[in-house]
Amino acid sequence: MNAPRPARVADAGEVARLAGELGYPADPAAMAARLEALAADPRQCVYVIDREGRLDGWIAVERRLSLEAGERVEITGLVVDSTVRRGGAGRALVTAAEAWAREQGIDLVLVRSNVQRQASHPFYEGLGFVRRKSQHVYTRHLG
Repeated sequence: MNAPRPARVADAGEVARLAGELGYPADPAAMAARLEALAADPRQCVYVIDREGRLDGWIAVERRLSLEAGERVEITGLVVDSTVRRGGAGRALVTAAEAWAREQGIDLVLVRSNVQRQASHPFYEGLGFVRRKSQHVYTRHLG
């Protein structure tokens, strides 16, 4: 397995494919625009594991500041190709995200995991993450 590297706009098609596996289908052109915007933001980082043009997975992390908790790094997305899960790609991506957090001077990494993603809960706990709370997420489209 190759080491994680920063994502490139050229990865957009593969990033979109994997986002679809996660349940978030995306057009490659739209994903390219998102990757370009994230790459320009120093508070954001996306790593991929590239296997000769096919991505094994990606992780997106964001440095966040809130009044109630201060600064932290949050994993905002993580997906590993279903054909290579349990092979170390997820662990490698989280390790890369944690290294980025340390480079930012941040010692707290947070991840939110949907209750429906049962397989991800023991994965994160096995990496030393501790469940702190459960919550509901509400959205409202402003039309």
